[in-house]
Amino acid sequence: MPTLLIKNARFVVSCDDDDTLYERVNLFIRDGVIVSIGPDYHQADTVLDASSMVVYPGLINTHHHLYQIFSRNLPEVQKMELFPWLVTLYEVWKGLDEEVVTWSALTGLGELLKTGCTTCFDHHYIFPHGAGDLIAAQFRASSQVGIRFMASRGSMDLSQKDGGLPPDSVVQTIDEILADSERLVRVWHDPSPYSMRQVALAPCSPYSVSGDLMRETAGLARSLGVRLHTHLAETRDEVQFTTEKFGMRPLQYMESLGWVGPDVWFAHGIHFDDDDLLLLAETGTGVAHCPISNMKLSSGVCRVPDMLGLDIPVGLAVDGAASNDGSNLLEELRVCYLLHRLHASADAPTGYEVLKMATRGSARLLGRDDIGCLAPGKSADCFLIDLDRLSLVGAQLDPMSLLGTVGFKGNVDYTIVNGIPVVQNGELTTIDEEETVRSANQVVRRYLNR
Repeated sequence: MPTLLIKNARFVVSCDDDDTLYERVNLFIRDGVIVSIGPDYHQADTVLDASSMVVYPGLINTHHHLYQIFSRNLPEVQKMELFPWLVTLYEVWKGLDEEVVTWSALTGLGELLKTGCTTCFDHHYIFPHGAGDLIAAQFRASSQVGIRFMASRGSMDLSQKDGGLPPDSVVQTIDEILADSERLVRVWHDPSPYSMRQVALAPCSPYSVSGDLMRETAGLARSLGVRLHTHLAETRDEVQFTTEKFGMRPLQYMESLGWVGPDVWFAHGIHFDDDDLLLLAETGTGVAHCPISNMKLSSGVCRVPDMLGLDIPVGLAVDGAASNDGSNLLEELRVCYLLHRLHASADAPTGYEVLKMATRGSARLLGRDDIGCLAPGKSADCFLIDLDRLSLVGAQLDPMSLLGTVGFKGNVDYTIVNGIPVVQNGELTTIDEEETVRSANQVVRRYLNR
């Protein structure tokens, strides 16, 4: 069994049950699992000197759209809000295929790893006719770069002719969606502890999916033992849509379809009222907070301080790279801290509380208790930052809050997933970055020229 020793770490920010901050300790890993954290020295196959470094639990991204990386920074959509933004970009996204999904996944997952993210959930809901096995392409890419990955079998069955937003070419029938959902869960979902690959079922949103599909998907997911995810309460337009069409606010509508509970989490959740928050708290339904995307699309500010006060499960996410426009959870953490300081003042979460949202909170959304903190028996997922750098002089007094209050710009020094260093000295160890950049840019050009 391979072993790794992180030797003499200056700090280990554990995010464990006791919020332990270790100083000058060794972290010993065997076969991808943390064995011990403390003064004891162990012989190991690989020894990493961390005497000037702080070790953090790996960040966990709870909502992404990796395919959007190849349609980011397009000038035509920079001033649009969500609905017109979607309608415009669907005309690009309907050209997706396995090649585009493969290279966008390699690009986005590589950026996430280089900025301390060790687990990524991706919400893929666009399946153009004849595009190939897009979820298989994502899993191949995640395995290649070495990230812990949770894919979704997303779906849309309401096109523009049905009153939805997407074009006909990217929607499917309920029967097609359910059959492929079951196939993907049976092929790819691994529910075992320390799993590197899992699947969730994730219809897109109330304005692109029928109630029948939402209801049928919930039943299928629960019969297969997988989790449920969708966008909800992201914009005022959505609140108006569900109120006018169904006579209910978005969360009330989801409740009527069986879409609340500890196996459900929603992306965004900006426009929840007090009654909505109480329902989320009572049912254990979670929210993936996407601060940068919410700001870029002028969607609003999520009520994160209120949610945390009610013990609603809340995790952090980057959202799609076309509404962010990147895949950097460290940046998201810093912006989250600042946004809520501005909006909620003393009621805002501290820098350390935001870090716990991005680790323990995110793990809770994904239904996992084997990741999200550094403790014996947990997965060996972490990242290391060398404190002896100009940008961190004077920032070492509170390493637990550092990533929110000071922030960290650039690539981390090491990222370790499942006990394996996949980033060393700021560079990916699993793929050739120069070749990936070259090939990905070629695919971008072909894709956008369609």
